[in-house]
Amino acid sequence: MRITRDILWSILGTGVPLIAALFSIPPLIDALGTVRFGVLSVAWILVGYFSFFDLGLGRAMTQLVAKKMGSQEEAELPSAIRSGMVAMAILGLVGGLVVASLSPWLVEHKLSIPEQLRDETLVGLVLLSVSIPLVILTTGLRGVLEGLKRFDLVNIIRAPLGALSYLGPLAILPFSNTLPAVMIALVVSRAFLFLAFAAIFLRFYPALVRCGSLNVAQLGQLFSFGGWMTISNIVGPLLLYLGRLSLAMMVSAEAVAYFSTPYDVVVGLLLIPGIIVGVLFPIFTEKFQNDHVSVGAVYGRWVRIMFLVMAPLTLLTWLVAESALAAWISADYAEQSYRVAQLLAVGVFINSFGHISQALIQAYGRPDLTAKLHVAELIAYIPYMLWLIRNYGIEGAALSWTVRVAISTVLLAVIANGCLLRTIKPIRKENA
Repeated sequence: MRITRDILWSILGTGVPLIAALFSIPPLIDALGTVRFGVLSVAWILVGYFSFFDLGLGRAMTQLVAKKMGSQEEAELPSAIRSGMVAMAILGLVGGLVVASLSPWLVEHKLSIPEQLRDETLVGLVLLSVSIPLVILTTGLRGVLEGLKRFDLVNIIRAPLGALSYLGPLAILPFSNTLPAVMIALVVSRAFLFLAFAAIFLRFYPALVRCGSLNVAQLGQLFSFGGWMTISNIVGPLLLYLGRLSLAMMVSAEAVAYFSTPYDVVVGLLLIPGIIVGVLFPIFTEKFQNDHVSVGAVYGRWVRIMFLVMAPLTLLTWLVAESALAAWISADYAEQSYRVAQLLAVGVFINSFGHISQALIQAYGRPDLTAKLHVAELIAYIPYMLWLIRNYGIEGAALSWTVRVAISTVLLAVIANGCLLRTIKPIRKENA
């Protein structure tokens, strides 16, 4: 089955860099020292969040390409791709200039960097800003390939070259352990990734990159879809990190330590539904154009598969939370935090279904609905999160997250079913 094969490709593309990180981080900490490694960790986060500067155009490119393929409008693909890539190149340059301009302020006023490391940190961040246009363009090319459902090509590239983000800094250590040298390794890894995607296009899809004029109408479609995606991309991390920030302010930094580790591990299980919906999104988009009847069937089938995949994983997490944390860290730590892991496991199980519903809604062409829901969630979430943390500490933070994702999942399911009904009703009328 093609969907299963594409998911396996995506697991490969995600798993290899994770394995590289697992083996690279200990020697990097030893060689760089805690402070330099902390700055490198910030750099990895920045590389991951550089996609913010694409204003959601990466996912918009996937949606537009899949939509054109589904409606038999392949002739319009070259102009759509060209228009989107030009826009993303401009946004990437702007993003790079913004980060380079803000670097002195970050180093001097916002990042707690020792005096002796400030100069090399500043140089390192400025060097890293060079990679932003490359990251944005790579996001666009990847979005196009996913719209074409070429997850094999995407992940053949992502697996080895994604690992370079960790192996590159490791390879540079015999020559230098300074931050500028390490940042150069990160920039080079981003450059290789972009060049590999560009080479794939020239090899397999030369007709899609031929020269021609820009299509203003298609640019409007991309920015409309991408703009709503950006709102979700901004609000989503706030919903993720508000609990930790509130714990630090209302309880203690120690409470954050007891909350963060089970949170990072358990919520990391959502990587699985993330991989699945990454494959389903272009399929949903294409089927909304040419096979309305089967969209609901595909949606229902993968909801059931999600249950079969996530139920045993989250149940196992619930059962072994205390013993696993005790073996990994300590019995005292496990006693304080295992209930957090159990509460979060319940939320992860529920939220995995919300991922599929959200993908269906966005594929239907209504990212505004998910963006508005995220904003409403944020407004409603803050009061009861603060009350639960004030009264129940870290367990209250975990419970508030689980309650939020449960409400969100139910609402997303309702909206997704509404999208399916609006798609099917015209067909029923035609057949009546």
